[in-house]
Amino acid sequence: MTSGIQFDPEAIRKLAEILRETDLTEIELSEKEARIRVARILPAVTVAAPVMQAAAPLAALPAAAPVAAAPAADPSAIDPKNPGLVTSPMVGVAYLSPEPGAPQFIQLGAKVAQGQTLLLIEAMKTFNQIKAPRAGTVTRILIETGTPVEYGEPLVLVE
Repeated sequence: MTSGIQFDPEAIRKLAEILRETDLTEIELSEKEARIRVARILPAVTVAAPVMQAAAPLAALPAAAPVAAAPAADPSAIDPKNPGLVTSPMVGVAYLSPEPGAPQFIQLGAKVAQGQTLLLIEAMKTFNQIKAPRAGTVTRILIETGTPVEYGEPLVLVE
């Protein structure tokens, strides 16, 4: 600070305290020729996407296992005007369970009620619930957990 302007160290400490209390990352004040900016750098947060570990266990399952392999269904084989087709309302990353290791919201063949949560789409660090447009049976799951999805992309078929 070669400008000759003196800053009150206690005022700087109070500004830093405000940053911590409010979860702000910076505060800047200016008065006449003086300007003070207090900023903090937050540690980078690494979010690990849930990993599908179904490949090895499916091989060991009895004959019912091929039904569980349906999440890899081809979305192009579905009529886009089907009233039970649930499409992505946003760009993001789709998750079939509320957290890693938790049971999925839906399974193939499961009965769902209108408004029931089918999956989550994370967009801009916000998890958005995607709900069933009507009651019915889940006949196709067209995405896998951790799959990036686009607006309008088919996700689930409820018939």
